[in-house]
Amino acid sequence: MSFEPEIQYGYRVTLHVRIRTADERVVEDTFDDDPLELVMGDGTLHPNLELGLYGMKAGQEQTLTLTSQQAFGERDPANVHWLDRADFPADIEPEPGLIIGFATPDGEEIPGAVLEVEAGRVKVDFNHPLAGKPIHFDAKILKVELPADA
Repeated sequence: MSFEPEIQYGYRVTLHVRIRTADERVVEDTFDDDPLELVMGDGTLHPNLELGLYGMKAGQEQTLTLTSQQAFGERDPANVHWLDRADFPADIEPEPGLIIGFATPDGEEIPGAVLEVEAGRVKVDFNHPLAGKPIHFDAKILKVELPADA
């Protein structure tokens, strides 16, 4: 009889994931591609998505439905800002729908979605693209490995 580890914090997990919006728009899908490899708790997955995986073993599948509050939170109007056009690199032409990476004062990069462009200024939304939306999360566990220091 072989030991089949169950997913726990710090374990390395190889899995397929699919994230869908309530209207069935697929946001991310690895089922027809290379699987995702992560260490539980490393921040690759949203903590509430990870919670649904704890205790699972290789070969098991799971589908979760999360409210917007459980997933990526509600949209925050305070995360929408008008920026000077001069703040953008000359080689980037902002247009509605464009996602641009912005550096925060502490050096972290965050995505911003261009909403509007007016003379001399650009309206950018820094909310997570899935904020305010419930999601469906499908997972198929392929491999569960103990932490290297276990």
